[in-house]
Amino acid sequence: PAGPNPSASAQMACAPEAQNELASVLGATATLPAAPTWVDHLYSCRYVYPSGTMATSVKELSNRAETTAYFESLRGLLGQSEQLKGVAQGAFVTSDGSLVLRKDYKVLLVDTSGLPVPFGSGFRSRSQVAVGVGVTVLGCWTGA
Repeated sequence: PAGPNPSASAQMACAPEAQNELASVLGATATLPAAPTWVDHLYSCRYVYPSGTMATSVKELSNRAETTAYFESLRGLLGQSEQLKGVAQGAFVTSDGSLVLRKDYKVLLVDTSGLPVPFGSGFRSRSQVAVGVGVTVLGCWTGA
């Protein structure tokens, strides 16, 4: 459940280890380190690249009902272009090619709306970037 400080798994979305893994997955290295913030149980950071930006955020909630309500509110706010089967405990690509996924009492948003297309090593769409980032971060959460 959400506490006064971000959980270890939430912090992984912006940690140096994630920054290195994302650089490898994307074939692009951020020019500025991801400087995280923690406000209202939302841990977030921006990855700044020479050609654009990407933001990641993890909202920590306290129970299943809160998590579902927040997840669904993002679907309503951001729209859904594709539902992803078998990813975490629910995931969808938004209308602008970003990704929302949920696991336990956390909701990850990978906002790729600030990136050019194509981006990095052969990513032809923002949604490909978002899913690659989301799966990478989700892999860091295993065991956390």
